[in-house]
Amino acid sequence: MSQMDAVRTETHSALPAPFTVLPEQQRPLHVVGEQLTVLASGAQTGSYEIFRQVGPEGSGPPPHTHPWDESFYVINGDITFHVDGREQVAVPGTLVHFPAGTVHAFQFGDGGGEMLSMTSREAASHLFTELDREVPPEAPDFAKLVEISVRHGMEIHAPPG
Repeated sequence: MSQMDAVRTETHSALPAPFTVLPEQQRPLHVVGEQLTVLASGAQTGSYEIFRQVGPEGSGPPPHTHPWDESFYVINGDITFHVDGREQVAVPGTLVHFPAGTVHAFQFGDGGGEMLSMTSREAASHLFTELDREVPPEAPDFAKLVEISVRHGMEIHAPPG
């Protein structure tokens, strides 16, 4: 085997494998009132993550920041995004992107909503899995939520005002 063949073999063995996630394989996580399904983890893709998020009216995270980029594509409902003291209502078909380090929040509007979200690296899937396991959605312990979030690189910020 030539040196170039060895490099090719080594490179290809490190690439993630193709995969398909069928509806019956999806298990929603329950994260503080929201149903969040990990469609593609960073372990599967080798980098980015994809989630399906379904939330009832009024649900959504407090202002927060984390060291990964995050994008949201609204499928159903109106979702209000908050950034830099501004609000923007995103309707179905809208894409919203936040670079890493941006303080942001969102709330599902009247009747709730659904969106796909994507992150730039493996991290959020571990956070959401631990929140599902450790923080009961019917009576969330805010201190526990903050502790878990910090452990995964997410910082909760006080709402403005």
